[in-house]
Amino acid sequence: MERITIFGDIHANLHALMGVMADIERRELPNLYCLGDLVGYGAFPNEVVAAIRAGGIPTLMGNYDQGVGHDSDDCGCAYKTDVERARGERSIAWTNAHTDADHKRYLRDLPMTIPVALGDLKVLLVHGSPRRVNEYLYVDRPEASIERLLDQAEADVLVCGHTHLPYHRLLPSGRHVINAGSVGKPKDGDPRAGYVVLSADGRDLNVEFFRIDYDHEAAARAVEATILPREFADMLRAGTG
Repeated sequence: MERITIFGDIHANLHALMGVMADIERRELPNLYCLGDLVGYGAFPNEVVAAIRAGGIPTLMGNYDQGVGHDSDDCGCAYKTDVERARGERSIAWTNAHTDADHKRYLRDLPMTIPVALGDLKVLLVHGSPRRVNEYLYVDRPEASIERLLDQAEADVLVCGHTHLPYHRLLPSGRHVINAGSVGKPKDGDPRAGYVVLSADGRDLNVEFFRIDYDHEAAARAVEATILPREFADMLRAGTG
């Protein structure tokens, strides 16, 4: 049986990344892939990028990586209120100012998609969707819309991130859509870091979600030691993104 290990949406949370990497090593899980958004919101953009690069982990460009890689003031995020937008502007400004130029070059050169053969299945890894790096594929997306995306992508399995909400959907066609959740900024009310492992025997797919305790209080205090919005620290403690 073949396996791949997928995680993403680290968002400069070094404590969460180290917890996930330790758990992956303990379980001796193979074939690591990262869905992007290495930076943004957290206090350790350089350290997270350096760790991913040192590990030689195939990694996608997330919307935040795209913004910071190009020194943009737009992270491609969706804001519901002016207050959220103001916090987001502070976040990307701080991250731009605290990410090394060499790491920015790395971020802007990351790919938008990664195809993976798993058993007899064609798996496509994306950050948002196959169409846009910042498109949100929520669990309640209409089946017909998801089926069209898979048709266009010519994929049996689509693995995405970006929403920070883990799920697995089996579609009427027998194809799959999986959201890997978030390492460093969960939004489902569970502050633990998350990742997913896919296993395949031929065309039979098995999906395992893992949640990992880590020192989210230390990660929150690190945010509070900067001029980043304090609300980001509270979100880490509550797992509310």
